[in-house]
Amino acid sequence: MMIVAAVAQLLIALAFVSIPLVRHRYGAAAQAAADGELARQGVRPRVLAEDGMRFDAGGHETWAPVGIALVMTAMAVLNLAVNDWGRILSRVFQVLVLLGNIAILYSNLTAAKSVQAAFARKGDPELARIEVQSFLDVAEAAVTPYLQNLRHAIVFGGSIVVLIALFVA
Repeated sequence: MMIVAAVAQLLIALAFVSIPLVRHRYGAAAQAAADGELARQGVRPRVLAEDGMRFDAGGHETWAPVGIALVMTAMAVLNLAVNDWGRILSRVFQVLVLLGNIAILYSNLTAAKSVQAAFARKGDPELARIEVQSFLDVAEAAVTPYLQNLRHAIVFGGSIVVLIALFVA
């Protein structure tokens, strides 16, 4: 069962590494699509960059998922070595990864509302004019949204498999 847990953890690690890779691969296309939508709405596309909104793999969009992937890989190595610490730490970290992914999913589902609130806090009248849902829909379509759904399925399913394997073993 520990091999099953380790394989699932490695798949979860790959799913998290895919986040910055996908953003790196499709970030420019998402930016171009978002800029085009802003132009359609009569908003200067440059306003996003001026306010720090970007679609590439910079900042926490890279270090957070890579950090989670490293933790999952370490847990997988410990579990493959049938190390007791692997079992103990995996129970803790796997629950944290599961809860974290729930937070990510919630953030994705409420993105329009939170982006609109962030724009309102900036106090920039140009940002306030943006039809946020349309803007986000166009940008997301450029990033092949099925990849995000696949990542969620791997993380949720893999976490459940790991937790079951840990408690059965």
